[in-house]
Amino acid sequence: MRDKVVVITGSTSGIGEVAADRLAQRGARIVFVARDRHRGEETRRHLRAIAGHADHTVHYADLSRLSEMKRVAREIAETEPQIDVLINNAGALFNSRRVTEDGLEMTFALNHLSYFVLTNLLLDRLRATPGARIVSTASDAHKPAKLNFDDLQSERGYSGFSVYGRTKLMNILFTRELARRLAGTDVTANCFHPGFVATRFGDAGGGLLSWGIGIAKNFALTPEQGAETMIYLVSSPEVEGKTGGYYYKCALATPSREGQNDADAKRLWDVSAKISGVGY
Repeated sequence: MRDKVVVITGSTSGIGEVAADRLAQRGARIVFVARDRHRGEETRRHLRAIAGHADHTVHYADLSRLSEMKRVAREIAETEPQIDVLINNAGALFNSRRVTEDGLEMTFALNHLSYFVLTNLLLDRLRATPGARIVSTASDAHKPAKLNFDDLQSERGYSGFSVYGRTKLMNILFTRELARRLAGTDVTANCFHPGFVATRFGDAGGGLLSWGIGIAKNFALTPEQGAETMIYLVSSPEVEGKTGGYYYKCALATPSREGQNDADAKRLWDVSAKISGVGY
């Protein structure tokens, strides 16, 4: 990873923080997106302390807002001519339905659309970098999920974990369609299930859901364990040239039947492009 540029979202805590730490120690320069300035500055100071070989950079944005997704992606594209790796990792689970300023359900906006917008607006930089990789955090929570294209914003009924699972299915379908569109280029796209990890995940959800997740975290993986597959997909020569895959424990895994639906993958791409105005 020496001198490679890694752009990562969701890196101020959990598996993203571990991955940024480990990749920086291996020689990468970390360019990360944070929402909270205090946590962002703490992370940057830490990275510079453990890996002072590079000028690790932080950009600030609320990745649930479409205007912020676009702004920060353009800022990164303007300042980073080379991007070796893009890690889409920001995400959350919410106990009750919330709507963004764009009229989008919050989980959909943050967990899916931010992946879609950032990736599309950074594609030129990724294509210009030999062997570039795109890695997105999905989850086995996708397995019971099925998309209803007539209600992607969950207006007809809301369950926090079910909606979260649908966005993780979207991450897998997005990866499949992205890999198809990148065929013939030098850029690969893969996603992975980190396992159930004891992180800040679910803390912002509120209500009984956050309480229940908090109890379950006593039996969860550590962030170090959860980050292993992310780091593997970013850095291992074993996955060089491999694309469109869903991984678990550093091995190719099989998503649900819905997660292998290429017609839904294409349709989701088209809907996301229409909503965001990018990716056509």
